Amino acid sequence: MSAKRNIEIGTGLFVLLGLAALLFLTTQLPSSGLRLKSASAGYRVTAAFDDVGDLKVGSPVTMAGVTLGQVEGIRIDWHTYKAVVTMRIDSKFNQIPDDSDASIETQGLLGGKYIGIGAGGSDTYLKDGSRITLTQSALVLENLINKFFASTASKGGDSGAGADQASAPAAQGPKESGK
Repeated sequence: MSAKRNIEIGTGLFVLLGLAALLFLTTQLPSSGLRLKSASAGYRVTAAFDDVGDLKVGSPVTMAGVTLGQVEGIRIDWHTYKAVVTMRIDSKFNQIPDDSDASIETQGLLGGKYIGIGAGGSDTYLKDGSRITLTQSALVLENLINKFFASTASKGGDSGAGADQASAPAAQGPKESGK
């Protein structure tokens, strides 16, 4: 009986350890609002986008591949019908030109979204409450695929008729040359 009891206790501990690891990992994902680390001090900047795709609160904000901060909030502006993204930039990155641009990028082909900031050339810098005016919205892969198939389908109807007409003379050509 003690061997069976030891196996049950070991299995129970293994399951508990697995659940604890799963809880830890879910709190570390950028898409979840939960963080084990406390938010560091910094300043907040906003930018308006036509489409944020699947950008999430907690996604990184980067410049030249270096993480500067994270997305703190996403809301809609009911006057312009644009998505307004609030970003918290760490205070040590306090020399970002105020004419910089922000674009929503994708990590890999199907990865998560993040905000990439391109440096401007101004001598004045972003500060708490600044707004980035030059923005580029997310590239939504589904929209591109739909446009590709729509253009292929419309060309397919035209090219199908042309292919039949082009193949008919070619089929008659060798027969006539044999006469």
